[in-house]
Amino acid sequence: MNILLVYPETPSTFWSFKEALNFVSKKSAEPPLGLITVAALLPKEWKKRLIDLNVSKMKDEDILWADYLFLSGMNVQAHSFKDVIRRANKLGVKVIAGGPYATTQFQDILGVDHFILNEGEVTIPLFLEDLKNGVLKHVYRSDEFPPVQLAPVPMWELLDMKKYASMSIQYSRGCPYDCEFCSITMLNGRKVRAKSKEQFFNELDALYKLGWRGGVSIVDDNFIGNKRKLKDEILPELKEWQMKRKYPFNFITEVTITVADDDELMQKMIDAAVHSIFIGIETPDEASLTECGKKQNMKKDLIHAVKKLQKNGMIVSGGFIVGFDNDSSDTFDKQIAFIKESGIVSAMVGLLNAPTGTKLYNRLQKENRLLEQWSGNNMDGATNIIPKMSYSELIKGYSRIIDSIYAPKAYYERVKLFLSEYKLPVWKSQKLSKEEITAFLKLLWRIGILEKGKKYFWKMFFYSILKYPKKFSTAMTFAVYGFHFRRIAERI
Repeated sequence: MNILLVYPETPSTFWSFKEALNFVSKKSAEPPLGLITVAALLPKEWKKRLIDLNVSKMKDEDILWADYLFLSGMNVQAHSFKDVIRRANKLGVKVIAGGPYATTQFQDILGVDHFILNEGEVTIPLFLEDLKNGVLKHVYRSDEFPPVQLAPVPMWELLDMKKYASMSIQYSRGCPYDCEFCSITMLNGRKVRAKSKEQFFNELDALYKLGWRGGVSIVDDNFIGNKRKLKDEILPELKEWQMKRKYPFNFITEVTITVADDDELMQKMIDAAVHSIFIGIETPDEASLTECGKKQNMKKDLIHAVKKLQKNGMIVSGGFIVGFDNDSSDTFDKQIAFIKESGIVSAMVGLLNAPTGTKLYNRLQKENRLLEQWSGNNMDGATNIIPKMSYSELIKGYSRIIDSIYAPKAYYERVKLFLSEYKLPVWKSQKLSKEEITAFLKLLWRIGILEKGKKYFWKMFFYSILKYPKKFSTAMTFAVYGFHFRRIAERI
């Protein structure tokens, strides 16, 4: 068999970091971890090629080479996803599709010969057995949440690594929380399933041996879902692994705000260089947190928790949502004030959406408040919900948040506030790579010379280099992020 694995193009959003990637001459922030894991689940003797449309083009001859085209992606990639299917259909090559988008909305996708849905460790063997016996079905599904010990080492060797800003690895699946708007528990369950210590470090070793150095994203939706195992087994050994190799990796992952309640966990994460974290803050409004079932954020001083994390060496990015039923006209000012006071530089703000199959989707369906299919994009005024407040008021308020928090003056003031709070981890190297020096020269030209609002950049520039010289590279990284955020904000 010749197998072509294809990953669709991701549109430019806050999350894509496309404008920022230009500074470091990269094409994509992260590789398609799901597809290279699927590749490892397929028979070893099959020939496999990967085309990630975010980093390279796909020619007709690439498609014609394949016996099967394996396609996976997320809802936000729907347009590119369907375009790939059309191209394969036109050329007469069979398409096999899976991943989050297909799993939740396969009924809406035409042109796919076989769907392999849910978790591949269960459904791919079913497909392979039927293929062997010549009795293939159209859809393979399973309600089972298998042990992640069944997951193979991803085939990173299929990637053109130099085109990515970071690599990806998975430690666990599932989340113990059950927020109304979130599809994680629907797709991966509420029981946290973690890889064995041996399995996790075997994957790190494989990535290290391939020569990767730099950022690694632990793609878990809640890395701290099993705190005890992390504290007792994984993080202490990860610290030793890193020290032995002089910290070749620095990790970014997603956690809940409860990490600030556990000093031991927080310190062990920082010591192991798991230091850049994304937290779903959602809203400072207690009524809206209650509405969406975000129990882990309720009855907390969220700003105090964020600052505690920063003071201990964590870089905190935050997700924020407007459009809850309990949101009011002053919600927008509350969001702006919270983001300003917290010093969260990378604040991703979007409209509430109801992903297909979530508790929110089911509730709003009963209330006749759903619009078209969920697009996976919660920006650009995109929502599949009829909100309680008028849509015009919601969009006006949302636009005001975006205009406010990403205006150069406000953005760079947050960078300065963050620098004043942030404790630089002891393992953080002060050496600059050739790539970082090139990026620095580009930002001086594009941000310091060409961009409007450059005077605020220079104020932050001299503030950081004179007052916090060891944190200067972090400040410049945020300057590049800000360039990207402003491009997206202008479009919104």
